[in-house]
Amino acid sequence: MSEQVRLRDVEPADLEVLFVQQHDPEALRRSRFPPRERDVFMAHWTTNVLGNPTGFVQAVTVDGELAGNVLAWWDEGCRSLGYWLGRRYWGRGIGSRAVALFLEEEKARPLYADSFVGNTASVRLLEGLGFRRTDTVWYGGFEHVRLVLDEPRGGSGVGVS
Repeated sequence: MSEQVRLRDVEPADLEVLFVQQHDPEALRRSRFPPRERDVFMAHWTTNVLGNPTGFVQAVTVDGELAGNVLAWWDEGCRSLGYWLGRRYWGRGIGSRAVALFLEEEKARPLYADSFVGNTASVRLLEGLGFRRTDTVWYGGFEHVRLVLDEPRGGSGVGVS
């Protein structure tokens, strides 16, 4: 039986789950994303993410259960994409399906995404959805692959497992 992957608006009650997911040691190792303390995380999400009128933020659910998030925001004149899934949802095609659904709604192009160079699963996910590598950037002393999506993909979930 196929899992139902859906997107919905992030609700304030979701933030505790998202906080826990972003503090998973293996997720932090793979992303090389610096974790925020709880109060800082909650303030950032409330003010800068959910409170950003130009941002587009969606919760990812699997069979109705919160699995993570996908978001887009403006950064120095560029539209950026980010996503995060709880570890129990990795390796099942959920990320690909969730980001594909998100890209059906997020129409801004070009759309940029940065992934830690060692996170090959994330780079493959983005490339499978039509992103292409452009260069590398450095965050917190770690090399990240910068990818860009120039054109929207046709169809719903084409090529997504």
